[in-house]
Amino acid sequence: MSKFPMPGTPVRGSKTGKPLMAIFDLLGRSWTIGILWHLSDGGDATFGELQQRCEAISPTVLTKRLSELQQGGLVERTDHGYTATRLGRELFEMLAPIGEWSREWASKINPDL
Repeated sequence: MSKFPMPGTPVRGSKTGKPLMAIFDLLGRSWTIGILWHLSDGGDATFGELQQRCEAISPTVLTKRLSELQQGGLVERTDHGYTATRLGRELFEMLAPIGEWSREWASKINPDL
């Protein structure tokens, strides 16, 4: 079981736990970006609604990722379900251009898309 990638402690790809490497470790985990994407782009959601938005995610993985995202200050639980925090929305805004770039990249390496 992998622990939360805490900046300043060893994380995947960094013995020193540089903050950039710690966030990349967290974002590289299955469904992490998808959950953040759905909460930032689609708005707040209950656990069940978020599970539907993510389609194939298991309840166990969703629970684990929500816990990690909450620990990282990117998602919080409210009376209405889960929501992206200010930090989570800022991160999503920084990732959105990469999503746009990835579509151009995909068309270059796979013109059938």
